Order: sequence, then C-alpha cells, then structure tokens
Amino acid sequence: MDKPVAVVVGVGAERGLGAALCRRFAAGGHHVLVAGRTEARIDRVARTIIAAGGAAEPVVTDATREADVVRLFDRAAAPGPGLAPVDLVVANTANNRHVPFRELDAALFEEFWRVGCFAGFLVGREAARRMVPLGRGTVLFTGASASLRGKAGFAQFAAAKAGLRMVAQSMAREFGPAGLHVAHVVVDGGIDGDRLLSRNPGRAAEAGPDGLIGIEPLAETYWQIHRQPRSAWTQEIDLRPFKETF
Repeated sequence: MDKPVAVVVGVGAERGLGAALCRRFAAGGHHVLVAGRTEARIDRVARTIIAAGGAAEPVVTDATREADVVRLFDRAAAPGPGLAPVDLVVANTANNRHVPFRELDAALFEEFWRVGCFAGFLVGREAARRMVPLGRGTVLFTGASASLRGKAGFAQFAAAKAGLRMVAQSMAREFGPAGLHVAHVVVDGGIDGDRLLSRNPGRAAEAGPDGLIGIEPLAETYWQIHRQPRSAWTQEIDLRPFKETF
C-alpha cells in the first residue's frame, strides 16, 4: 500500500512539539512533510527521522504567507509514486511573550494574530480543500491556555489563540459530516522543550518533577486523536501536567 502523507506546520527545534509530532507520525508509517520557516532546523528534523528509518522531507514554509501554504498543500495532495495524498495535518504555529497592554502597539498585535490565528486559517482551508473531496483525514490545531482565558499582559496571544479555537470549531461542524475529523488540542501548561527552557532556564527546576508537559506524551495524544474511530471523535481535548492548576 502507498504510504500516507502527514503535514506538520510550525516545526522548529528538535526538542519541540512540532519535531516530536513529525517523529511520531513517521513512526506510525507516514511520510512527513516537515514545514517551518528555518531551513536548517527542519532539515535537521527530517534527517533525524530518515536516520531512524522513517520517511520525511523538509519544506520551507512561512505559514502566514498564502502562497507558501498553497504550495505546501499542492505537494501534499500529489506527493508522487509510492505515496498517498495527505490524511493528517497539524497547524502548530504560535509566538508568545508578555507585553503590557499599554505598550502593545497595533503592528505587534497583528503579528501575533497572523502567526497564531491567520496561519491556522490558511492551513485549515488548504487542508479542507484537498481532504474533504477524499472523505477522510484529520486536521489538528495546537491551542493553549490562552485559547480559553486571557491573562494580564497576554492580550495579543489570547486573542490569536481564541480565534484559532473558533476556526477549529467552525471547521469541525462544517466538515465532520463529510468525513474530515477536526480537533483542537489545548496545551494547558508549560512544555518541557527548547522554546520555554531557552527563555527561562530555571523553569524546569521551579516546576519540579512532572511539572511540565512532556513533549513525546503530548505528541502521542495527537496520534491517538488521528486514530480514533469516527463513532467517538474528539473535537477538543486539554492536556496539562498533574501539578498544573486548573
């Protein structure tokens, strides 16, 4: 049988959620399109997968650019000999930092929206255009605590992530009856990866054992959502370390 294609948009460091998703999907038998803005990083992730016996290729993609996303999904829909069209997509783009509201200028607010929400819309739209006619597949969106509640100093992030959640809900209602499984994953806590720990090296020690969300278990949940039978689909799930307060 032809190997199905998975697309992960928003891949950065090897010790990050995007890279972990790529590795998990490759281990599950997919040919993974590793999509991110930084060529060196996505090349490294793809090489690691190939060295472990999996199948992957890097595709430089700025998910805020419509032409880039269209080109990525053109590749995913017609991947070549031995490969089946895409059946698994993850929109994993985001940026996050504290900005006092009175210091938040319009350009920065729009930048957060473009990365956290608009990019997800582009990925979701192009995925639906290719996958709905096939009557199958999974589209997953990475959310955050901010998808559900806004914190002081994070208005720009909360607005973007709450918007992305509504995109996911609307897609699920429109395309679920056509066979496309759309789900939103609320990552409600800090991830034990390079992005968080490079910015705050003391965070792991501060959180203590099991105080951060493990990257590989997080990626496993995405895979299990993809594998769900259609009689019991998840539309939204929230994940947190057991120490995290609700």
